[in-house]
Amino acid sequence: MSIEKQDIKPLVSIVTGTYNSSKFISDCVKSINDQVYDNIEHIIIDGNSKDNTVSIIENMPNRVSKIISEKDDGIYDAMNKGLKLAEGDILGILNSDDFYNSNEVIQSVVKAFEDPNIDCVYGDLVYVEQLNTDKVVRNWVTGPYKENAFKKGWHPAHPSFFVRNSIYKKLGYFDLNFGLAADFELMLRFLEKNKIKGTYLPTPMVRMRLGGATNKSLKNILQGNKECVEAFKANDLKVSAAYPLYRLLPKLKQFLK
Repeated sequence: MSIEKQDIKPLVSIVTGTYNSSKFISDCVKSINDQVYDNIEHIIIDGNSKDNTVSIIENMPNRVSKIISEKDDGIYDAMNKGLKLAEGDILGILNSDDFYNSNEVIQSVVKAFEDPNIDCVYGDLVYVEQLNTDKVVRNWVTGPYKENAFKKGWHPAHPSFFVRNSIYKKLGYFDLNFGLAADFELMLRFLEKNKIKGTYLPTPMVRMRLGGATNKSLKNILQGNKECVEAFKANDLKVSAAYPLYRLLPKLKQFLK
């Protein structure tokens, strides 16, 4: 008996880069394992952790299909490794300190991808305290994409950004020349330069703990803003000298919502 095409569920690949992530990795792995959508592969790219990150993952319920533990050139290099190994039709990235906001996130993403014209799906994100993850510190309400929105400070929350595997293969992966803003550059390249078609899901998809590399110091914040400006230049897109201010204002509003 043949299987009807509509009964074949797309495989979703989720990539997580880890390095000495034992403190919070169980929340990340659990949130993927608990998803009601059942056709998921979780790929772990570990930077040769010195703690028990890998053993924690291996000794808890999970959907991990591959674990690679070896020295890498940083988080974006790890992400690239995982994305290139992914066998899914739909690819997402979840950082080791983050977790999905509900067990229906992946199901809602796959539903949005039922439209064959959709290349990417993204939603909202909430920043939470490291230890009390019920305490929301900042709401990132992305909103739908409009042409030239990046130049006005808009961009999706990267952990909520799901893309067809075919798009990565066509347009490329993370540019390792960007140490802090490679995720921004990739989304800019996909949405603003190459005009892939996306859809916005108006719901918090990810809970992100405060303390990520980009925002952990003023120096990193300034370097991140500098790299975002360089990302426009790398993609032959003009941007106003006031762009850093445009980028800052939406983020200030997020604290007030």
